[in-house]
Amino acid sequence: MSDVTIWHNPSCGTSRNTLAMLREAGIEPHVMDYQKTPPDRATLQAAIAAAGITVRQALRSKGELYAQLGLDNPALSDDALLDAMLAHPILIERPFVFAPKGVRLCRPKEKLLEILPG
Repeated sequence: MSDVTIWHNPSCGTSRNTLAMLREAGIEPHVMDYQKTPPDRATLQAAIAAAGITVRQALRSKGELYAQLGLDNPALSDDALLDAMLAHPILIERPFVFAPKGVRLCRPKEKLLEILPG
């Protein structure tokens, strides 16, 4: 089993391209469709922290749901944003890649190069 995992959305071009980059590098990652199998709160928080980004940076702002839920409100706490992402996993920005060299939110997909082995 690979020691690399990608939180993948097959409908997302950046996610598909990042998965292709992994495979082109000879890595067959564990592919987790995070919408079908969402992370729990602790896992999501740990991924965000390990990637060195804020909760808001891990929140997908594209799409109608973001606006419908009023998530653009700067007064919302990290806990409120996490609650929204856990209730609606489509709001988790993608793809997160977990590798022995670190965790990255691979937007743009070239961020993957920072954690590829070798």
